[in-house]
Amino acid sequence: MIAPEKPSNESARLAAVYEYKLIDTLPESDFDNITSIIAAMFDIPMSLITLLDADRNFLKSHFGVPFNEAPRDLSFCGHAIMSEDDIFIIEDSRKDERFHDNPIVKEHQAIFYAGVPLMNPEGFPLGTLCVFDTKPRQLTALQKQVLIAMAKQVVNLFELRKRNNELRETKEQLNIQNENLKHFAGHVSHDMKMPLANMIVTTDILKKKYKNVLDAKGIEYLDYLKQSSFTLSDYISGLLDHYESDKLGGELESFDLNLLLEEIVDLLNINIDCEINFPETNEELFCNRAALEQVFLNLIGNSLKYNDKEKIVITIACKRGEAHLEFKISDNGIGIPQDKQKEIFNLFSTVGNLDRNGNRGNGIGLSTVQKLITKLGGTISLESELGKGTTFNFTIAL
Repeated sequence: MIAPEKPSNESARLAAVYEYKLIDTLPESDFDNITSIIAAMFDIPMSLITLLDADRNFLKSHFGVPFNEAPRDLSFCGHAIMSEDDIFIIEDSRKDERFHDNPIVKEHQAIFYAGVPLMNPEGFPLGTLCVFDTKPRQLTALQKQVLIAMAKQVVNLFELRKRNNELRETKEQLNIQNENLKHFAGHVSHDMKMPLANMIVTTDILKKKYKNVLDAKGIEYLDYLKQSSFTLSDYISGLLDHYESDKLGGELESFDLNLLLEEIVDLLNINIDCEINFPETNEELFCNRAALEQVFLNLIGNSLKYNDKEKIVITIACKRGEAHLEFKISDNGIGIPQDKQKEIFNLFSTVGNLDRNGNRGNGIGLSTVQKLITKLGGTISLESELGKGTTFNFTIAL
C-alpha cells in the first residue's frame, strides 16, 4: 500500500478543521441522517462523514462501520483530499497498488470507494463524504451528482455549527462583561451613597450654624447643593434597584394584594393631599412578591411625583384572566408626550418633565419596572394624555 501524502498547506488546513470543533464530538442526528440516506439511496453498506486530523481519520458519522476513527496513513480519504477531481473513486481497491494490501481492504472488505472532499468556503479540504462497498461497482452520473451535492450540504451543516459556536461564545463573553459592569455599577453606587448623605447633612449643618453669616445668595447655593445631592442620590438608588432587580429570583409566595398595596402606601410616607383607590375585588396572589412590590413602588411613586394637581388621584385595578393577572394604575398627573411614549421604558430615557420638587427623572425606574414585569411573565404598556394623566397597563403570569 501507499500512504497518502499531506497537502502543502497542511498546517492551515488543520487549523481550518479545528475551527469547527467537531473532532472527538459525539454522533449527531443531522449528520447521521445524511449517511443513512446515502446508504439507502445507493444500496451500499457503508457511508461515512470524515474529518482528517493530523494523524487519524475521525468519523463524525459512520453508517455500517463499528468504529469512529482510523489511522490517517491507512485512510482512503487521505488520498481523496489530494485529488483535484470533484469525486475520488476506486472501483476495485484490490487492483490498485495504493490499497491492495491495506488492512482496511483485507479486514473490512473495503473493495469499492467513492469520496467527495468537504471543501470549506476558504478552499480547505476538511475531510470527505464517502461510501464503501464490499464488491467492485460503478456509480451512475446521477449518483455522483447526489454525492457531490450532499457533500456541499454537509459543509453547510459544518458552517452552521461553527456560526452557532461563535454566537454562543460571543453571548458568553457579553454575559461576563455585563456581569462585570453590573458589579462595577453596584460597587460604585454603594460607595457613593455615604459621601452623598454626608454632603446633605453637612449642608444642613452649614445653613444652621452660619445662617447669620451667609447672605441670601449663599443660602441659595447651599439649597442648590443639597437638592443636587438628593438628585444624585435618587439616580444612584435607581441604578442599584435596576441592577439588584436581576437578583430577584423566582421565589413564589401567596399573599394578599390589598395588604401589599397598604404596605407600599405606608412605605411611600405620603404627606400631600392624595386619594389612592385600591381594586374593588381583592385578589390572593401567588408570585414573586418582592418583584411585584418593586413594580408598584415605582409606578405609584411616579404617579405621586409627576403630578401638578392640588389633589392627586390614583386608581389601581386588577382583573384575573385565563393565564395572567391584568393591572391598571391610573393617575391625574401631568402625562407623557406622545413622541416619548414608545421609548419611555428604555434605560436612561427621560421625558424631560419636572416633578413636584422641580427635579428631572433619570430614566432608570421604568426600565427596571419593565425588566421585573418580564421576569414575572408579563408585559407593560401605557396610555397617556398631557395635562390629564397616565394609565400603565401590565400583566403578570398566573
